[in-house]
Amino acid sequence: MTEQQTLVSLNETAIQELAARMRGTLLRPGTAGYEQALHVYNAMIEKRPALIAHCVDVADVIAGVNFAREQKLTLAVRGGGHSGPGLGTCDDGLVIDLSGMKGIRVDPSARTVQVEGGCTWGEVDHATHAFGLATPNGFVSSTGVGGLTLGGGIGYLARTMGLTIDNLLSVDMVLADGSFVTANAKEHTDLFWAVRGGGGNFGVVTSFLFQLHPISTVYGGPMLWPIEQAAELLKFWRDFILTAPEEINGWFGFITVPPAPPFPEQFHLKKMCAIIWCSTAPQKQAEELFKPIRAFGPPAVDFAGPIPWPVLQSLFDTLYPAGLQWYWKADFFTDLDDKAIDLHVKYGAQLPTMHSTMHLYPINGAAHRASSGDTAFSFRDANFAEVIVGVDPDPANNERMIQWAKDYWMALHPYSAGGGYINMMMDEGADNVKAAYRDNYARLAQIKAASDPDNLFHVNQNITPTR
Repeated sequence: MTEQQTLVSLNETAIQELAARMRGTLLRPGTAGYEQALHVYNAMIEKRPALIAHCVDVADVIAGVNFAREQKLTLAVRGGGHSGPGLGTCDDGLVIDLSGMKGIRVDPSARTVQVEGGCTWGEVDHATHAFGLATPNGFVSSTGVGGLTLGGGIGYLARTMGLTIDNLLSVDMVLADGSFVTANAKEHTDLFWAVRGGGGNFGVVTSFLFQLHPISTVYGGPMLWPIEQAAELLKFWRDFILTAPEEINGWFGFITVPPAPPFPEQFHLKKMCAIIWCSTAPQKQAEELFKPIRAFGPPAVDFAGPIPWPVLQSLFDTLYPAGLQWYWKADFFTDLDDKAIDLHVKYGAQLPTMHSTMHLYPINGAAHRASSGDTAFSFRDANFAEVIVGVDPDPANNERMIQWAKDYWMALHPYSAGGGYINMMMDEGADNVKAAYRDNYARLAQIKAASDPDNLFHVNQNITPTR
């Protein structure tokens, strides 16, 4: 459908009525700000919506949802815009853009924070750090609160305090019929179960209420080893992290060292192994926890030490700004046997571009306290979440890095638990979505049928409503 056809097919009076009902701005092709508003985090995604509704409050969201339903328009919902497959935008439809909804309210006595749907985790960390508090989130602070939370929320604190959804107390939502509900452990409990891992399938979450924890300065940061030690280091890390106290977390990665401070010049652009640590233990206790790590073999680079939580959370923001080309592949693993480690070593040595990487995140410890059926996020029995990411500024490298990511994933998939983390996969179809939810899929499809029977919210890792 061309741009002109899109505008002709929409009822002009209805568009004007939507604009009049909104406090925020309604953008369309040709209006100021439209071209800028198209851009999402992954520059591989280029889509042109017919309308972009910059919402500033819940009333704007309700107006947008009702308009999309009544006009039978494709509807996408954008929070932070970090979605790898670009699920926060669409061609020829309506984008509900929550980026103008930035309200954050910390209640230090209750240790909670109310966060509107347009916030990023860096903004939340800024607000809560002033009170010496934090809630588990991810690894990059420019990530949107909504997308990360609704998919589960794997991050630095997963072993210590569980996933982000394990610290989610309540959500406010606009449903497909335009109604507004609050879902928590006491009301709309099915919806509350579904949004804890079920993605954006069930409505527009306009506000989240999170439990906070006394976290201010942690002990963490990167350690780097030569890539020649990859197999030995991976085996050490696997055995260490499976039995380590919950106060310590560390994810493993294959990286190319950026040619910039603070990394020593002799390592610039070298492929290396990295473990990025985070311990919530007091400094003296943390230093004891790190003794066996440093005893494994002196790291070539050791930046681990006391670090403010927001600084650790934002360490990689400048390395991964918006506007790079991204391609993701993901799987969960219950264990990493030596054959799987050999394959990681093989493909990790073949990083196709400087930004491309593979991460293994531990999701044991506190993340195992919930069972597989307690939330929509199903893989509570997995110990590791793998993400293989081809990244580069230059689209000319896309084919090469996508092929590397696919080959890497295909080699390791037979050793996996059979499904991946929905926040770290591309738009790969219904079978991958079902594999991500396993036995929870049937219940999710029933809840979807009750809340969104016509699948208005389908621009996501989509769960088909049970007919």
